[in-house]
Amino acid sequence: MPLISVTYLFDPLCGWCYAAAPALKHLQGVDGLDVSLAPSGLFAGQGARPMDAQFAAYAWSNDQRIEKLTGQPFTQAYRDNILGAVAGRFDSGPATLALTAVAQTAPGRELEALHALQRARYVDGRDTADAAVLAEVLAALGLADAAALARAPDAALHRAAAERVAHAQALLRAVGARGVPQLVVTGQGGALRLMGGDALLGPHERLVELVRAAAA
Repeated sequence: MPLISVTYLFDPLCGWCYAAAPALKHLQGVDGLDVSLAPSGLFAGQGARPMDAQFAAYAWSNDQRIEKLTGQPFTQAYRDNILGAVAGRFDSGPATLALTAVAQTAPGRELEALHALQRARYVDGRDTADAAVLAEVLAALGLADAAALARAPDAALHRAAAERVAHAQALLRAVGARGVPQLVVTGQGGALRLMGGDALLGPHERLVELVRAAAA
């Protein structure tokens, strides 16, 4: 029986994508599913911005709502060190590069790396917009080659990341979706079926049923 192709559209700094982490981990462990990651670049490039007090307050309010609904923790260390950082940046470009480095050097571990980066940010309060922090997190996972690339990304890595973002944005347009997280299932004959982010926040077994139905 052929594998069901499932594409996860996300941004490394998206709080709702962090909320969806348990669902993605479950999907990756289901036989017959091939889960691939597509970083959307939502908060990179022109989507990046300074971390000022007004934005920090908005982000924390949203994060508290996510925690209440899903149970995913957003700690005081995150609030103090990330949202409270003077002259901080809200920029997912470096994390997108780091994950692309994992995709190139240890592709089967990209989702694991994403979840480690999310925990580093939202639980440990480490700045995952900082290349040095990204490299440390990847090195702790034993991803030495990816860590080296994340610390000093070359032109080839920048091109590869840009291509992944362009692919993700084209996929979002193709299915008529805006924002992330989103899940796209490739059905029979290559038809693309949008699951939507809400499906990622419900019961995991129901999500698997929906994915299999979408692929039929």
